[in-house]
Amino acid sequence: MWFSVHTVCLRRQILRKRGFVGTFLKCNGHRDANVSPFSVSAGRYEQTCRALVYRNHGDPSRVVQLEDVPLPPTGAKDVLVKLLAAPINPSDINMIQGTYAILPNLPAVGGNEGVAQVVEVGSQVKSLRKGDWVIPRDAGLGTWRTEAVLAEDDVISLPKDIPLLAAATLGVNPCTAFRMLSDFKDLKSGDSVIQNAANSGVGQAVIQIAAARGINTINVIRGRSDFAQLCKRLKAAGATHVIKEETLRQPEMKDLFKTCPKPKLALNGVGGKCATELLRHLQVGGSMVTYGGMSKQPVTVPVSALIFKDLEIRGFWVTQWKRDHAHDGRAFIAMMDELCSLIRQGKLTAPACTEVPLEEYQRALDAAMQPFTSSKQVLMM
Repeated sequence: MWFSVHTVCLRRQILRKRGFVGTFLKCNGHRDANVSPFSVSAGRYEQTCRALVYRNHGDPSRVVQLEDVPLPPTGAKDVLVKLLAAPINPSDINMIQGTYAILPNLPAVGGNEGVAQVVEVGSQVKSLRKGDWVIPRDAGLGTWRTEAVLAEDDVISLPKDIPLLAAATLGVNPCTAFRMLSDFKDLKSGDSVIQNAANSGVGQAVIQIAAARGINTINVIRGRSDFAQLCKRLKAAGATHVIKEETLRQPEMKDLFKTCPKPKLALNGVGGKCATELLRHLQVGGSMVTYGGMSKQPVTVPVSALIFKDLEIRGFWVTQWKRDHAHDGRAFIAMMDELCSLIRQGKLTAPACTEVPLEEYQRALDAAMQPFTSSKQVLMM
């Protein structure tokens, strides 16, 4: 099998400091009290890389700077990698703002996702070879940079026969979508799922993975001037229905459910009133899984939904799932195998992306923070 990590222990080394991996995080969400490696004198290192660094939490457009940072020597169990592409995700923005559940030592390199190519391997590295593509195993590696020296166990290999942007955006959103469609309800072909934030990276992955499994998706997006165009694009990706948020409260929902069954599962990335409206359309015994809160409003659950419909309210965070399965990697391996197979078959593609050179990071950060964005900003190294 292509997945060379089969032979590697999946245990994270989250607390280990390695060169300029200054963003390793503690599982409990508190900052490591050790001195950041950025404070080490650059005179010890012969090479440098370009990296997007932030030294304080705040507005990303103000606190993130493009800097030269030193690269440590490649150790016996390390690999030197060249970053190829790295997206800007909402969690990256929240981490820089200081509002995310886990925060790095400062100063830190931004970015939790991306794809890199191995250019040098340490003498004791067994699972990777020069030329391999790799992605981070966990959050916190700091992917917004041109090169990095990383521990072998901190990355996993990917096949190089999948598109670059698909590889760069594989580790977070598709994994989130895959797990939510797999772990909360026994969904079969012909069943239905309803979701808000359907045009997000997670939402687009949900549409495609569900379509590959024969599952109907009811996709909710906010009203906007380009609604018709966005609706057409989501349906081309496999969406069964695409509706505006206000439609959730209108009588035509009854007509919609004449063409597909009421959903067993609701996926909530927004919160607030939109989440409450999703609940109203679930089957008895259905589940709503919250993975995001873009509205920054709490989820309100009607008492009737709990008593008379016996609905289940759950949460999901893919970072925690990866950590919970670090010691036994079979579920992780199976997920990656299936996702890459879908990519090869053309059934799973990268979300709509805007490629931005690393030097133009300010433009990418500004665009990533705009409302109604339908394109993921990807930094190209």
